Amino acid sequence: MKRKKHRPEQIIKKLREADAMLSAGKTIGQVAQALEISEQTFHRWRNKYGGMKAEEAKRLTELEEENKRLKKLLAEAQLDKEILKEALEGNY
Repeated sequence: MKRKKHRPEQIIKKLREADAMLSAGKTIGQVAQALEISEQTFHRWRNKYGGMKAEEAKRLTELEEENKRLKKLLAEAQLDKEILKEALEGNY
């Protein structure tokens, strides 16, 4: 099965549709099949995006990307620091 990448706004829309289907009496399996996702994906989305609005989900994604970028910068700085420390000790 081809894997799709859903944006947070799309996920929230699908979760709202799922809530409507569940309140209409459908099972989680039927809802997941209608949304063309697995039950595992449904539960993962529910845990991550459960009570969010579209704007909040978009902001969460932006913060996650910024956090990833900052972690990369920190790792590079620590690597540079270790290289300089070894050069000063003469262990090159």
